Amino acid sequence: MIYEKKYLELLSREFPTVQHASSEIINLSAILNLPKGTEIFITDIHGEFDAFNHYLKNASGIIKEKIDIIFTDESEENRSRLAFFIYYPTDMLSKYQAKIDPNDFHKLVRKTLYQMVQLSKYIITKYTKSKVSKALPKEFGYIITELLYESSDHEDKERYYQAIIDSIFATKREKKFIVEISRFIRNMAIDRLHIVGDIFDRGPKPHLIMEKLIPKQNVDIQWGNHDITFLGAACGSEVMVANVIRIAARYSNLDYLEDGYGISMLPLARLAHKYYGDDLCTEFIPKNKEEITEEDLNFMAKIHKAISVIQFKLEYEVISRNPNFQLEDRLLLDKLNLEDKTIVIDGTSYSLLDSNFPTIDQHNPYQLNEDECDVINHLTQLFLHNEMLQKHAKYLIQKGSMYLKYNGNLLFHAVIPMNTDGSFLAQEFDGLFYKGKALFDVCEQKIRQAYLNRYTPNHDKDIFMYLWQGSTSPLFGKHTMKTFERYFIADKAIRKENNNAYYKNRVEEASLKKIYKEFNLDFQRSKIVNGHVPMDITKGDQVILGNHRIYSIDGGMSKQYSDTTSIGGYSMISDSHAYFLVSHERFDTYHALIQKEKDIVSVTRSEELNTRRTYIYDTDQGAEIGERIQDLYKLLEAYRNGTIKEIG
Repeated sequence: MIYEKKYLELLSREFPTVQHASSEIINLSAILNLPKGTEIFITDIHGEFDAFNHYLKNASGIIKEKIDIIFTDESEENRSRLAFFIYYPTDMLSKYQAKIDPNDFHKLVRKTLYQMVQLSKYIITKYTKSKVSKALPKEFGYIITELLYESSDHEDKERYYQAIIDSIFATKREKKFIVEISRFIRNMAIDRLHIVGDIFDRGPKPHLIMEKLIPKQNVDIQWGNHDITFLGAACGSEVMVANVIRIAARYSNLDYLEDGYGISMLPLARLAHKYYGDDLCTEFIPKNKEEITEEDLNFMAKIHKAISVIQFKLEYEVISRNPNFQLEDRLLLDKLNLEDKTIVIDGTSYSLLDSNFPTIDQHNPYQLNEDECDVINHLTQLFLHNEMLQKHAKYLIQKGSMYLKYNGNLLFHAVIPMNTDGSFLAQEFDGLFYKGKALFDVCEQKIRQAYLNRYTPNHDKDIFMYLWQGSTSPLFGKHTMKTFERYFIADKAIRKENNNAYYKNRVEEASLKKIYKEFNLDFQRSKIVNGHVPMDITKGDQVILGNHRIYSIDGGMSKQYSDTTSIGGYSMISDSHAYFLVSHERFDTYHALIQKEKDIVSVTRSEELNTRRTYIYDTDQGAEIGERIQDLYKLLEAYRNGTIKEIG
């Protein structure tokens, strides 16, 4: 009772009178009965900023869908044009100003402005006036509020309504107004954005994705294995620094580190030239060869090989001091025979595709030479003290987690490690064994500990290597990672990486029930959402699994998957009526889309209708509001029985 009184006294500072508390109860009770907002789930973005940015602009097709519902009298061409005015207002205004005569342009802009106001009215119906007000642009907040909440049905109101529109044009603010109301529509179309892992690697602009996300309030991130390498590098893990640079070189994307983050690769380039200047580095030619000269490709291949060898050496220390990671099979440099250009793995000798290792001492193969030591130390300090990179790492820590339960659904990037018999696979840390939900929890705790202690010399950061490629890692999902074999051995059999049993077990009802029980999910209503493995619904891959309980939504957004998947990614949408799976055509450029005014949404679409409409009181937010209401009722009672006095 003492603690409850102290809590109510603190609450009374926010609601100092009976009137204040009563008003808030009424307000919150009304909010509970609003429809649930729209959630969008996206995974495996892999640095493809332009495609991701377009998915945000079109709200994964939601905006066009609303336009089609409202403007049934308009042609498909006109509805598509309106949609693109909302997605790319500045470009569309410039396009039509140059394309049509001034009178027609004026009419088009006026019509577009009216339609945007109508669309805004429709979209905001599930939000409180307070929430709408907070989302309005400051410059036009009052004007948009008047247009949204004033009816034009009555003759006098119609004059008032028209006067506002006329004034916008008279002051030559119509273009700016369209830009701002377009942004307002896009923001209100998505109530919550879930990114289910892998913002980083492969693609050219992960830094721009982070800059796009940071101003947004309604975002959560479930870390993917590629996000973990970035976080590890930001925490000062030398092996993760090497890994991030290696993958960037592998996909010709060093520019995002140099130009995006301002991390100079010059010391590494000098080392690569010194030791591999005469080496063709054929096996290290980057995968992405578009718009890159032969000379640059060859030079990047040398950088790629140099940092790869450094990474293989660095892995030794981490593996040696963490036998519980069970990564000993990744120690292969001591298995090299440079004289006959072979390597012996598990008793079998394999010929090497590349046997030029000028920095490897066969008697001490894992020892970095002086130049390699200087380079990796220098690069690690650049990562640790880069302002923009650390800002992005902080955001990942604040918004991210190993998994998330949200509105009854379970979100995680890759797998829940399992044995073939359906039991959870255990991992040892500090003498204790963890599995299932406990494994996720201890990994998250260790990640946060490593981040908070990143400027202190310690081995906390070793956790990132386990998460990147450990056989029991929830973010990896395979028995081993054959990076070395892919570079140096032609035999494809030795490169094989077997998937964790989770992928087979997850469609079995007994295993699913075990997972649902472990995470306290409702077996009849909850969904599991993950990505990690590209799936192509147009080729017969099953994306919705386990009797509609699992949505595996990695659609291969990265251009590197263009040979594997014919689509350009998925979005999963959950609104008050249904769950939707939307697949997207592969993104080219937004200029091409503007030219055609044809969107890339919904090659195929799956819909699962809710048995009844979902309201705020059904959601996690509703549960929090319900608790708040109960607390306020207790405060009211305390005011009325004299336990706590009113302040106001």
